[in-house]
Amino acid sequence: MTTFTLRKGSPAKTRSDAVVVGVCTSGGEPVAAPGSEAVVSAYGKKFAAMVRAVGFEGKVGQVAKVPSAGTLKSPLLVLVGLGPADELTVNGVRRGAGIAGRALSKADDVVLALPARDAAEVRAVVEGWLLGGYAFSSYKTAPTPVPADQVTVLTDAARSKDAQAALEAAQVVAAAVARTRDWVNTPPGDLTPPLFADAAVSAAKQVGRKVAVKVLDEKELHAGGFGGIVAVGQGSDSPPRLVRLTYKPRGAKQHLALVGKGITFDSGGLWIKPGASMATMKCDMGGAAAVISATLAIAELGLPIAVTAYAPMAENMVSGTAQRPGDVVTMYGGKTVEVLNTDAEGRLVLGDALVLASEQQPDLVVDVATLTGACEQALGDRVAGVMGNDDELAGRIISAGDRAGEAIWQLPISEEMPVKVRTYSKVADLMQHNVDLYGGALYAAAFLQEFVGEGLPWAHLDIAGPAFNTRSAYGHVPAGGTGVATATLVELATELANG
Repeated sequence: MTTFTLRKGSPAKTRSDAVVVGVCTSGGEPVAAPGSEAVVSAYGKKFAAMVRAVGFEGKVGQVAKVPSAGTLKSPLLVLVGLGPADELTVNGVRRGAGIAGRALSKADDVVLALPARDAAEVRAVVEGWLLGGYAFSSYKTAPTPVPADQVTVLTDAARSKDAQAALEAAQVVAAAVARTRDWVNTPPGDLTPPLFADAAVSAAKQVGRKVAVKVLDEKELHAGGFGGIVAVGQGSDSPPRLVRLTYKPRGAKQHLALVGKGITFDSGGLWIKPGASMATMKCDMGGAAAVISATLAIAELGLPIAVTAYAPMAENMVSGTAQRPGDVVTMYGGKTVEVLNTDAEGRLVLGDALVLASEQQPDLVVDVATLTGACEQALGDRVAGVMGNDDELAGRIISAGDRAGEAIWQLPISEEMPVKVRTYSKVADLMQHNVDLYGGALYAAAFLQEFVGEGLPWAHLDIAGPAFNTRSAYGHVPAGGTGVATATLVELATELANG
């Protein structure tokens, strides 16, 4: 386990295996970022020449390792590109620290002399380092790199209580994101709904008595009328589950309800997916993983806000007992739904959980789901979409995401979509899937809205694009499960608790 230390000092005179500094660009030339001044001074005029010699420009994503040859107390200097100097942000610092964490996976003792002028930048440096250095190695037989034992963050704010609190919060949030990533990356045969529920219970126990957990099994789901969850899970040998986590600290003035889609594997059901589209469908429980991990992090941080998280879990499989296109499902709460597309299963399990969450009359409801390919087509694979019935809440989520380093863009629920949801079926109250080729993400959100309690502020976060990175790592984001939405939810809860 890595030990972090905040210290005021010179990166040029600090002994370690490696020292990391940031380099920005200005007028097309590389310039030292805040925190690296002492290193530049130690090299003098040779610094600019050295940077150019290794082909380093200070662009975002660049990294270079240079032997210090005695100029510094540390034998290795690591340069990280932070982009234009006049556009440097906290998120830029987080990304740069992430690149450094990945580049120095074998170092034991590291000094980070990246911009860390205040608590926000200190937190970004620590989060970025931990998240960038993340690796999922549970199934590797060869030895994997071990994170550095000691990391020193150089900052003039080292003795500040705010900076110390930021250091602690960064470690809690990074651990929560890593847990989400671990669950998303776990092979689906090893994380069936019952096993996922067990993992959630085990994780909650580590937090202690702060979080109460209740798990409904398939018999209780049948008896309780959770038709959506039961219908989706009925084709699998691994029965469905519904996990509820409750965190109720004393003095809490607000109650946040979180709902996360937990489809542990999505074959598409009888509307079977093409093989290439099925390959990454172990990530279809990313929403449930995010709300569970965020709730546990909120409890670990001791935030004075009540949180209830609901994670409906099912495996959408093909068999003789699988639901069929044309089936009518009676949801929890009594509404009937005509199933048109068995590959649009996430909205069915979420519908049940949203009704259950609404019964508690929380102050606001947020659901998170890898819900639609349409959202990924609209926003790409790095941006999540937010929709809902409350623009203020959507704006708060976007702002929370920006502070957490996660990009979110608001999409509308256009006025015709609820009408389609309520009128397209001739045999049931609602039609589960859009018969048109366009507006799929908006239709799905309009469908979910039917299960939200009247008057409750609600937002739906569609993370289908950024939940799983099929490309190379970038910034503090690895290949594979990204853990997206976890940090945003913690940031949102922090804002609500402080407000």
